[in-house]
Amino acid sequence: MLTSNLPLFAFYLKKTFKIAVYSAYFQSPTILNFMRNRLTLSAYTDGVLAGNRSILSKAITLVESVLPSDRDLALTLISNILPYSGNSLRIGITGVPGVGKSTFIEAFGQEIRHSKAKLAILAIDPSSTQNSGSILADKTRMLHLASDPGVFIRPSPASGTLGGVAKSTREAILLCEAAGFETIIIETVGVGQSEINVKRMTDIFLLLMLAGAGDELQGIKRGIIEMVDLMIINKADGENKLKVSQAAQEYQNALHYLQNPPSGFPIEVIPCSSIQKTGIDKIWKFVQDFQKYTQKNGFFIQNRQHQNTNWMHESIQNSLIHDFYSNENLQNKLKLLESAVLEGREHPLNAAKTILENARNQDKKVIK
Repeated sequence: MLTSNLPLFAFYLKKTFKIAVYSAYFQSPTILNFMRNRLTLSAYTDGVLAGNRSILSKAITLVESVLPSDRDLALTLISNILPYSGNSLRIGITGVPGVGKSTFIEAFGQEIRHSKAKLAILAIDPSSTQNSGSILADKTRMLHLASDPGVFIRPSPASGTLGGVAKSTREAILLCEAAGFETIIIETVGVGQSEINVKRMTDIFLLLMLAGAGDELQGIKRGIIEMVDLMIINKADGENKLKVSQAAQEYQNALHYLQNPPSGFPIEVIPCSSIQKTGIDKIWKFVQDFQKYTQKNGFFIQNRQHQNTNWMHESIQNSLIHDFYSNENLQNKLKLLESAVLEGREHPLNAAKTILENARNQDKKVIK
């Protein structure tokens, strides 16, 4: 019996030994860098500026990383490519689940490509709240664009970030611009009040809707309608065509009761069919007219300047949060306070005040 099991025992022993050796070997920072496939700063910079799609993908992976060593490298990379960015049209696209965002972008992207402009699509997928996993299936739903050498599609997980965008979407936009992409589409997770984050990083904001979607969506529409530059009612085909046409007229009439948009360019409602590709050319013309108009009246550059200011404040907030939760001493005290709150021995507000006072006292010691 023992003899018959010897080969199996030897196999598992050999495998266990290999795992132990690999685990020890891969603790080396050099090996870890190799396994993460990190490049040198000059390789990233030169590759992105040369429009190398493979290196562009790796550069976006770098800026998405939460590793401290990667964050420093990513910041320097962004500083290097910054003078070569900013020359694109940034388009934000949002809509409720099931509205057909990916199908619309497939048709819209092909219309954009008729002008030979290089197109980058940053498709943000929802992440699981349980394991932070993401489907990242947008690329499979854009088959024509995925096979176009003038189109770059990058799916990224939202990873719990509010606003329907990934944490490093702004950095990804700059990298795509430095790589020579003239039009950039940011497809967001869904629609809601926090979608203002998308508005803060794009030049024009498009809302995709369905006709007769039900009263449960009216609150969402009211909350976001003042931020959009163009309303699009999708799926204007088949038996739904008449319903879409009526809804478009109703929305257009309702827009008269809103204040004029900050851009000065009137908001419109355009019906379209992503499958039949009707109305897509009108949408692209609206986007181009909007860009020309806002560049002429100064809103375009003014909007970009305000976006950079918002980005600065968000970066400060993110850095403060990161430093707070990375402080080992504070985390030990935080665990004790969490236990006290759970057991009802401490009020949440008092606990928060205590840990923040500890953080401030540590900062004062560092300054001294």
